[in-house]
Amino acid sequence: MPDAAPSNPKTGTASRPETNVSIESVLTAQQKGFWQHLVSSQAFWVTIALIVICAIMSIREPRFASEDNFYNITRNFAFIGIMALGSTVVIVTGGIDLSVGSIMGLAAVASGLTLEGGYPWYAAVASGLAAGAVAGAVNGTLIAYTGLSSFVVTLGMLSAARSVAVVMSGNRMLYNFGHGGPAFKAIGSGAFLGVANPVWVLIAMTLVLSVVMRMTTWGRHLLAIGGNEQAANLTGVPVKRVKLQAYIFSGLCGAVSAILSVGWAGSAINSLGTGYELRAIASTVIGGANLMGGEGGAFGAFIGSALLEVIRNSLLMAGVDSNWQGVFVGSFLVLAVLLERIRGKRRE
Repeated sequence: MPDAAPSNPKTGTASRPETNVSIESVLTAQQKGFWQHLVSSQAFWVTIALIVICAIMSIREPRFASEDNFYNITRNFAFIGIMALGSTVVIVTGGIDLSVGSIMGLAAVASGLTLEGGYPWYAAVASGLAAGAVAGAVNGTLIAYTGLSSFVVTLGMLSAARSVAVVMSGNRMLYNFGHGGPAFKAIGSGAFLGVANPVWVLIAMTLVLSVVMRMTTWGRHLLAIGGNEQAANLTGVPVKRVKLQAYIFSGLCGAVSAILSVGWAGSAINSLGTGYELRAIASTVIGGANLMGGEGGAFGAFIGSALLEVIRNSLLMAGVDSNWQGVFVGSFLVLAVLLERIRGKRRE
């Protein structure tokens, strides 16, 4: 349902202001030729950088190009990539979700407790998804319908969701999964055609979200809200409802990542996903999403998360202390924002 239009000061009746603004004029994405669009895309240059890094590492370190290492890299970045898809949808609207890591921990505990209770694997999947959706709905409702800052709301959820996960689990590891355990573990730890199941899930979600963001009304509404929320409201875009849906989607992505991660590890802990929100946001921004909203895509989240994992893996193989990884992630995040700022000035 569209947001209420401002009242007419002469008639006293509610009316929509006369305006020639259309949803097409709100969208910041310009119609370009394929090659021009490709070259101007940050995701394209990140892909080039990823290929160069892989080529250099394959020459310098033979273990890097091994089948086992490829399997580990793709499986590891799949968990972050799925979360980054949710972050992309939120960031495109001009918001941010700092709670997705804690939601991952909450969903993991919900699934683990369901399995320990003797319920089948699909009930555990449903409970994990429900936990993610509820947490996302709380975020979206407070942000869209009360006007609170997304930074403040999701920062509060970051703490609250983790606390609930600790209380629910009794601050213990959950691993006695009962008769539903084998099937649940197979979802996250299995493979098809030599590729881990989480990677297939990431690929499928990336393709679907790419189509949705480019070819559906909902995707156009997301971009319109991030480009200019007030103008989008005037064109009839249901801003509040779409923003609520964006945060629910982000929560669901955190839950999907949690379900796959618990299946892979064979246990659920309340600390799962700690610090992952930074990596998900970094992947999204490195892939070309604009923190101010109105720009971003699913492929950017995919390739951004792949780049971060390849760099992490390369550093470990080079013997760099793992404690330095945060420095590199932070540096790439700042560099990506700086590049976006430079690109923005050129467009102006």
